[in-house]
Amino acid sequence: MLFEDLSLSKSIQKAVFEQGYLEATPIQEQAIPIVLSGRDMIGCAQTGTGKTAAFAIPIIHQLHRIVGSSKKASPIRALVITPTRELAVQIGQNFDQYGKYTNLVQLTIFGGVSQVPQVEMLKKGIDILIATPGRLLDLVKQGFIDLDHLHTLVLDEADQMLDMGFVNDVKKIVKLTPNNRQTLLFSATMPIAIRELAEMFLKDPATVTVSPVSSTAENVEQRVYFVEKGEKRNLLYHLIKNENLSNVLVFSRTKHGADNVVKALRKHDIAAEAIHGDKSQNARQRVLDGFKNKEIKVLVATDIAARGIDIDQLPFVINFDLPNIPETYVHRIGRTGRAGNEGVAISFCGKDEHQYWKDIQKLIKVDVKTVSDHPFGWHSGSPETAPASKQNNSNRSGGAHKSRKSDASKQNKKRWY
Repeated sequence: MLFEDLSLSKSIQKAVFEQGYLEATPIQEQAIPIVLSGRDMIGCAQTGTGKTAAFAIPIIHQLHRIVGSSKKASPIRALVITPTRELAVQIGQNFDQYGKYTNLVQLTIFGGVSQVPQVEMLKKGIDILIATPGRLLDLVKQGFIDLDHLHTLVLDEADQMLDMGFVNDVKKIVKLTPNNRQTLLFSATMPIAIRELAEMFLKDPATVTVSPVSSTAENVEQRVYFVEKGEKRNLLYHLIKNENLSNVLVFSRTKHGADNVVKALRKHDIAAEAIHGDKSQNARQRVLDGFKNKEIKVLVATDIAARGIDIDQLPFVINFDLPNIPETYVHRIGRTGRAGNEGVAISFCGKDEHQYWKDIQKLIKVDVKTVSDHPFGWHSGSPETAPASKQNNSNRSGGAHKSRKSDASKQNKKRWY
């Protein structure tokens, strides 16, 4: 379906066309008419499929009709709650782009920076507020935010807000809004806990699911390396150097682990940076801009921070640590292979993570290629891989491979990190 067939105002259509949008994605085609109708909705689609536009465009259309050409200060009419600062900034930019030919005013607020500029904007009056839960509740408590006139509430990346422990904050925020509001819940995955959350906040919602929550993009090549836990950094350097990888997003389970990986890579003159919750907002934005501009070769991120990374042509994602929640794997590798481009997703699996890998395979039901011809495999021999895995020994006999791995292990007793 073309955007011009979606009954949007001419000012919005003009802005959308300038962004290069001609044909709506499946989530946009199905969700926009529902949002325009005023009905509550649950939207589930893989990352990179256009979820933000699916709610931002119809919200702008509706509010533009209400506000009209008035330039007077107005009450907050739309609120978007999202878990991370980076994602809030990204959503705010999208609202600016789609609403550039309207008089609507949007504000993005988050913690980690001074609240003074945010408060000044709130006092002038805004139509659309994009916020992280903590800063929003803080400013509500101080009396700077009034949600009594809210028309639409959006809970974006609901699965991550639940994982990050924001559920109580979300409940508090919902209580601050009118009962007759429209509520939209968007998520890349839809576990049972999210459905229970939806039942609490939404009234007779329409459900839009454009792909199974367990599916991974078909244009993403997936590989798994079974590796000794202590050899992961060696393997990472080995792949980056030997395969000449660049523009690589690496997922680490912890902030401390991300910093250690960066330190190890820098010792070998690889331009690497970490992005996680301990970094200031300015530092995170600087790193993200450097990565997008390809000044930084490797970006090491935790799951929380990575939610704001939106790069259409990101070629490589590496799971340095496997996630213990299978759906998180789907979201991670969805960072690559976006907008029709191809991508490669590589996973390192230590012995202590083997059950995680089995759970992931059970969810995705994809034959993931097992790469065994590397020098850092499990010392106890080949792992008992899950049924969906395929061994890839590439014309090497078992004996020859074992001997080569043994020799390589001796050479690597002196670690590079």
